[in-house]
Amino acid sequence: MTSVLRLRAMTDLEIPAFLCVVGPTGAGKSDLALQIALQLAEIGIPAEIVNADSMQCYRGMDIGTAKLPMSERQGIAHHLLDWLDVTEESTAANYQIVARAKISELVESGILPIVVGGSMLYIAALVNTFEFPGRDEDLRAKLEAELEELGPAAMHKKLSLLDEGAASRIEPMNGRRIVRALEIVMITGEPFAAALPEQWESFLPMLEIGINSDREHLVARLATRVEKMWESGLVAEVEGLITSGLRESKTARQAIGYAQALSQLDGEISQEEAIAATAQLTQRYARRQMSWFRRDPRINWFDYQDENLVNDVMDLVLLKLNKLGK
Repeated sequence: MTSVLRLRAMTDLEIPAFLCVVGPTGAGKSDLALQIALQLAEIGIPAEIVNADSMQCYRGMDIGTAKLPMSERQGIAHHLLDWLDVTEESTAANYQIVARAKISELVESGILPIVVGGSMLYIAALVNTFEFPGRDEDLRAKLEAELEELGPAAMHKKLSLLDEGAASRIEPMNGRRIVRALEIVMITGEPFAAALPEQWESFLPMLEIGINSDREHLVARLATRVEKMWESGLVAEVEGLITSGLRESKTARQAIGYAQALSQLDGEISQEEAIAATAQLTQRYARRQMSWFRRDPRINWFDYQDENLVNDVMDLVLLKLNKLGK
């Protein structure tokens, strides 16, 4: 019996085997997950955090990803942070394998995993019962060569001719996502959406918690956050990562903030332009995140501005976990 099947046998379908904290970037997901873990520890329920942010997987990418420093983790173990070099490709398919193995390991050890992150496809890959289509390395190489020659805009147009729905959901400049969508469409002969889960069925029972607030507040919060990243040394962080291969990476170099800092270092844009572009892209990304997450009926939403946020979330968590007799 596989690990997942063993866990299904061990767990009542109404009782969460793990928690999942989602929402737009900058909403405070990492802090909330930490508070949940700390309060659970106080009542004897061990909990550890599992990262679901695609860019926090990279070693050295700390400031621009708002990675929680080791000194602020208050003794709570955090998993799947810093497990990739910037030269390695980060994919949802690979994350699915690694993250599910970690979730299974923790559950079987009597530890409650708390998944936290905002990378939509990573969350979907982890929690939903679906598998990614295979890869065709020759086709992928051909598409990447076309991307290099023609640019992302032309490839996005090509995708729109094959799968208009997929093209509408992918940023025209996100070459990596465009290539992957084209690869899936050309391998399967079906729309890219067919590779995504059609039903909201979890691979293990979970409690999904979402935090968000009014749009105007989040926009202002994100603008302040971006400015603080530059004040905290993002450009110096990026400069240090260049020697580690950041420029040659397929995914890390495209991260919001890192791409703009690279352009600033290259003299292509000013610092003010880099900050403004990063803020704009971050706000756009937050809109796409919420558009994605709002479709999931399993998410229990809370307002991050609510002063009773942690208490209200804990009431829900304990209501579910009390079914375990804890």
